[in-house]
Amino acid sequence: MKVRDKIRHILHADLDAFYTSVEQLDNPSLLGQPVIVGGSPQKRGVVAAASYEARRFGIHSAMPTKTALRHCPHVILINPRFDRYRSISNKVMDIFRDVTPLIEPVALDEAYLDITHIVEWDGNPADYAKLLKTRVKQELGLILSVGVSTSKSISKIASDIDKPDGLVIVEPGQESKFLADLHVGKLMGIGPKTVEYLESSQIFTIGQLSEQPLEWFIERFGKRGIRLFNNAKGNDSEPVRSEKPSKSVSVEGTFSEDLYDPDEIYLELSKFAERLSHRLKIKSLKGKTITLKLRLNDFTILNRQSTLNLATYSEQTILETAWKLALQEITPGRTFRLIGIGISQFPLAEQLQLPL
Repeated sequence: MKVRDKIRHILHADLDAFYTSVEQLDNPSLLGQPVIVGGSPQKRGVVAAASYEARRFGIHSAMPTKTALRHCPHVILINPRFDRYRSISNKVMDIFRDVTPLIEPVALDEAYLDITHIVEWDGNPADYAKLLKTRVKQELGLILSVGVSTSKSISKIASDIDKPDGLVIVEPGQESKFLADLHVGKLMGIGPKTVEYLESSQIFTIGQLSEQPLEWFIERFGKRGIRLFNNAKGNDSEPVRSEKPSKSVSVEGTFSEDLYDPDEIYLELSKFAERLSHRLKIKSLKGKTITLKLRLNDFTILNRQSTLNLATYSEQTILETAWKLALQEITPGRTFRLIGIGISQFPLAEQLQLPL
C-alpha cells in the first residue's frame, strides 16, 4: 500500500471548560456553581470561559462580563490566572507527548494528535483516546473530550458533539455519513455570516452543502472554497504540524478609560514590553521588527513599525523602540483606548548575530 493511501488516525483532545475547571479544581467550593473567568465589568471586560453551570444561563465566552452578570446576577466572577492555566496546560501536553510526539497544540486547552504510526503496529485509536481521558482525569483532575477520526476537521467536530466528558469515534469510511445531518455551522471555516448566507440559500446541513459542485464553492468563497468543498465531503488531508514556528508574538490591552497622558502611556508600554520580553524568552525567540498598535477613541487603528539591525528579546530595546513610535502619534486632543506591542521577523538560529 502506498503511503498516501494509508488510513490516518487523528485525535482532537479538548479540555472541558478549562479555565473554570482549573478554578473549581483549586477551590472545590466552586464545584456546581456558575463560574466565569473574565475581566471586570467596569473595565469593558469579557468572559474568557464559563462553567457548564454558567452556560445554562446563556453565558458564553467572548460575551461582555456586564452582559453575563445580567444573565446571571449570582454568577461567580474570577480574574484570569494565565500562569496557572499555562502550568496545567504544560502538564496536559506532557501526557499527550507520552502517547505521540506528533501533537499540534491549538490553544492551552486543546491539541491535535497524530497516532497513525502507533495504531499501525499496536492497537485501536479508541484505546489511546480512552487512555488520554483516564490519565488527565487521574493525574490532573480535569475532564477531557476526545474526537477520533481520519482527519483534523472531523475529529474537532467529533470532540464537541458529546461534551462534557465526550468520546466520539468516526470510523474510516463513515466521514460523510457522520457529517451529513450536522448543521453547516459545525464545519470548520464557516462563521455566523456564512451560515446566514447558506441558510438563505436553503442549505442547512453539511450534507446539503456537500452536494454542491466545486465550481459553486469557488464562485462564492474564492480560494478557501476548495478547502470548504473538501471538508464538507470529509476529505481533509491537512497534516498535524508538531512544529509550527511563530510568525509574531504580541501583547495588548484595552483600557477602562482612554489614555492621553504621555506618562501613563509610557507606563503601559513598559508593562507590555516586560510581558513581551518574557514570552520571547520562554519561546527562545528573538525578533527584528517591532510593531506598535494603537486604537483611537473613534476605533481607528494605527500600526507603526520599526526594524532593528539585530534581532532581540530585550525588554529595554522593545520599550525604547515602541516609545519612539508612540511619541510620533501622541498629539493634543488624541486619546487611545487600546495599545499593543508586537514583534516579528524571527531569524533562524544560525542567522543570529551577536552584538558587538
